[in-house]
Amino acid sequence: METEGGITVRRALELPGLRGGVPEVLTGADRLGRTVRWVHAGEAPNIPALLKGGELLLTTGLGLGSRPADQRAFVRKLADRGIAALVVELGPRFDRLPAAIVDAARTAGLPLVQLHREVPFVAVTEEIHTEIVNGHYALLQRAEEVHRRCTQAVLAGGGVPQVLGILADFAANPVFLETPDGRLLFAAGTGTGTGPVGAGPLQVWESLRGARAAREAPPAGAVLVEVPGGGPGAGAVRARLVLLAVSGPLVTVHRMAAERAAGILAVVLMQARQEEEVAARGRGDFLTDLAEGRIAPEDAPAQAGVLGFRPGGDPLLPVVMRLAPESAPSGSWAVLARAVADELSAVGAPVLVGVRPVEGRVPLLLALRPGTTRTVLADRVAAALRAGAGRAGLERAGDRTPVVVVVGAAGGWAAAGAALRHAAEAATAAHGLGERPWYDARRLDIDLLLWRMRDHPDLASFVDRAIGPLREHDRTSRPALLPTLEAYLAHAGRKAEAARELHLNRQTLYNRLARIGELLGTDLDDPESVLALSLALRARRHVR
Repeated sequence: METEGGITVRRALELPGLRGGVPEVLTGADRLGRTVRWVHAGEAPNIPALLKGGELLLTTGLGLGSRPADQRAFVRKLADRGIAALVVELGPRFDRLPAAIVDAARTAGLPLVQLHREVPFVAVTEEIHTEIVNGHYALLQRAEEVHRRCTQAVLAGGGVPQVLGILADFAANPVFLETPDGRLLFAAGTGTGTGPVGAGPLQVWESLRGARAAREAPPAGAVLVEVPGGGPGAGAVRARLVLLAVSGPLVTVHRMAAERAAGILAVVLMQARQEEEVAARGRGDFLTDLAEGRIAPEDAPAQAGVLGFRPGGDPLLPVVMRLAPESAPSGSWAVLARAVADELSAVGAPVLVGVRPVEGRVPLLLALRPGTTRTVLADRVAAALRAGAGRAGLERAGDRTPVVVVVGAAGGWAAAGAALRHAAEAATAAHGLGERPWYDARRLDIDLLLWRMRDHPDLASFVDRAIGPLREHDRTSRPALLPTLEAYLAHAGRKAEAARELHLNRQTLYNRLARIGELLGTDLDDPESVLALSLALRARRHVR
């Protein structure tokens, strides 16, 4: 019988030490399967306070007291402490156990054993403790055997499914690998297939673990073991092993085996993530080489085919997602690459996606299938990219969107490189603009030109001349007037629309516009002045 690192009371009574005392079970014969985790011998009246539970207590009865009330109280206290059994050696103190002790033990459901012959308690203790240690060693051996089999499976080319399958067979129960937030990654059952969607285990998951409440409060008897991911803080947990007690109970040896399997899974996941990141970087390098003209258009289709991208004769749509510097993943980019690739799989078009950590970019090419417009595909791709960034933890509720998505012009392989380079540069220039699902690279040429001039002193001088007094006003006074000017110019001088966006009444808007004109010494109705102000507002993002 599985005793979770101990032996049963029945087994203890069968050992030579106690068997030599001619043991007689007076109460609790149906509970001799209790686990003995330790043996304690003592005669002190306060001995119950020294016990933690699971002990087999050896005594001659000197501490049991002489009054029936004291004896009953002593036995109740032992039962409350959760000891495995009480063994009393008959002799000078008792020639037979008093009825008060026997009745109290029977009422408490405590196994009570009397020994008719004297036994050396030290020898009994050593014997049982040796058996317990051997039991622990046997559990370790069984868990190590699982570890050995999992290691062999991985060395033979297996991965997560094989490790989970070995663990599920050992535990005779379904095993799951989930993300730290409770999303199911893999499932394995005994005698069933393994993988992300094993039919039998998946049904178990949905009924016992799928609901959010079940993830927060696991079913009784379940075993949860964290799979370490390395690094400090929350990033130290990459996944979680979940064993559910469906076909039978889960005991200590199952947890021990799961803990060893978790260590192997950590290595497997780390290796997979490294391989995935290397592959994603390789695709990013290809797209960058294409954009920089290091790959000839006639050679590009064959190289892209090696990377799994075969668009046929369809036009290619270049897209670049750029991350804000403070939002770029500090660790592996594989998490982001996988999340983006998973989301893009629902777009329904051939796609080649890579990562460029140095530039903080995710470049990609998509095939523009017949019947799909550039705008429709761009909408789908932008939504998928932002969803992938969210899954990778780069977007948080209430935060400003840390990604910019720019879509270039569609064309063949001959134009793909230049279009991809244009989209990448435009994505850099677009940071700081108002939030949109995606930007058309063709409409960002002015911003791109200003970005390319960002280090030229004339650009900073131009911004200072055009809106310097207004920026100085906003640093020292309220209300700030730059937002008013931006809204006014964004609506092409339509004051009613600008007032609605700013939630101002018209007179307040008129007063602010008059103040702006006064500070800048310009006429806001003059086209030349409006053009200069619009350029200055765009350029100020790029100058110090």
